[in-house]
Amino acid sequence: MLQIDNLYDPSNYDYLFHLLNALKAMTLYRKEVDYLVSQEGEVVIVDEFTGRLLQGRRYSEGLHQAIEAKENVQIRQESITFATITFQNYFKLYEKVSGMTGTAATEESEFISMYNTPVAVVPTNREVVRGDKEDLIYKSREEKDEAIIEEIVRRYEKGQPVLVGTTSIEKSEQLSNLLQKKGVAHEVLNAKYHEREAEIVAKAGQAKTVTIATNMAGRGTDIKLGEGVVDLGGLFVLGTERHESRRIDNQLVGRSGRQGDPGESRFYLSTEDDLLRLFGGERMQSIMTTLKIERGQPIEHPLLSRIISSSQKKIEGIHFEIRKRLFELDSVMDQQRSAIYAHRDWVLKGEELDSNISEIIRDVVERRLDGLQEMPSREEIRNSFAFLPPDSLARLSESKTVQELKESAIKSLEDTYQEKKKSFGEEFPQVMKYIMLRMIDERWRRHLEAVDHLKDSVGLRAYGQKDPVVEFKKESYELFQQLTDSLYDDIASAIVRIVKVDSDKAQQKADKEFKNLQAVHSEFGTADKKSDSTGKKKGTKRFKVKR
Repeated sequence: MLQIDNLYDPSNYDYLFHLLNALKAMTLYRKEVDYLVSQEGEVVIVDEFTGRLLQGRRYSEGLHQAIEAKENVQIRQESITFATITFQNYFKLYEKVSGMTGTAATEESEFISMYNTPVAVVPTNREVVRGDKEDLIYKSREEKDEAIIEEIVRRYEKGQPVLVGTTSIEKSEQLSNLLQKKGVAHEVLNAKYHEREAEIVAKAGQAKTVTIATNMAGRGTDIKLGEGVVDLGGLFVLGTERHESRRIDNQLVGRSGRQGDPGESRFYLSTEDDLLRLFGGERMQSIMTTLKIERGQPIEHPLLSRIISSSQKKIEGIHFEIRKRLFELDSVMDQQRSAIYAHRDWVLKGEELDSNISEIIRDVVERRLDGLQEMPSREEIRNSFAFLPPDSLARLSESKTVQELKESAIKSLEDTYQEKKKSFGEEFPQVMKYIMLRMIDERWRRHLEAVDHLKDSVGLRAYGQKDPVVEFKKESYELFQQLTDSLYDDIASAIVRIVKVDSDKAQQKADKEFKNLQAVHSEFGTADKKSDSTGKKKGTKRFKVKR
């Protein structure tokens, strides 16, 4: 299939698209890390931060289908996007934004820059007496796993409860297999067993209990200590790897030492872990080799812990810049979204239909004749107004001046509109609502696809010393103007082409589909209260969006 000379030739776009998705699915997306396959044979995404399943969510642009092909399960149809919004712009719809969490301090700069909301640290009710030990770093992952099992066995035999934090479903089950070989009774809490989450967490503080968990166990849960556990040192939290976000690590550690209880925490790392590998793991390995550190012997120093924390800050900064850029791009889309939803809301209310259609007709005609000084030829008139019936086109061709042509075209469309209105009778407003909503939704869906492609490509403008955000604003504005023009053209064409079908079934079907559209609209939510600023209440209904 791929015996071709140039994969990047435009004619081979489909091959390239599917090949890139296949490569992503095979190399970047890992089973039981980024997703799992359910018993029903569905590929379900696993949330990186919470460790929970994202039921109903699917990767876009064919990637989910590529993963389904990789896992040899049924390939389901790609979902179609009808509406998008970032969390940041969604939260900004509220008049007040506030919240409480035990791990906001590390994200204070983002709260301030995104929402202009400072973070206030409230002292704990009781002094935290938990002992947070320095990280232990091993040369290889195998040595680290051996040390982890040894430490869990030692604590288990002592009777002290242990909560083991892992970064993925895959790693939690690998550790579970190692403990089974040692005969250590334990529970596994990950997305596969989320139905038993409350039961597992409730027992995690009992004596001689070992719980292996993903990030699910670090979500604001109080683990109550069982009888005699306080004398054993409280709950011991063992982290098997540092997460890219310090906040996730803090959530895990925070399961121990609640309300003045004793506790202890420590992270076991290796130079082969993803975080260390990205930030000097090989150099650390060579240092350990030079120092002739024996197998199984870790290195421990406050300086190393600070280096790891610094690495996490760097990655957090990278992710923040990605979120910030996405927010900046979506802020441009937010204006367009408000305009299109305000217009959609106006159509549903059905007010001033005649005046709106009149303005659409005038817009369509003037765009086609704008800037013309001389009369166009018959062929040019036919091409410009191809949606008009032949008799109307013949009358237009008799015009002597551009102004006369413009007035004749407007009158022809308005007369056609009045004829259709008369033939449909009382049903006409409902019919026009249905047609206009259908066209708005379809054009908006295509616009979102075009904007997604623009987002993917606009970052390359930086190589030409151009600001990608500025370029995105400019080109997305042009795309939105094209959307408006195409939508008005569609409506004008529909006025000419719609014909009443004398059938009760056809009417029932139209009513049913219109009700479905209303349900979709109410699900998306009505337009922003700021619709006054988009010019949709009175006067012209043409969408207004700032450049």
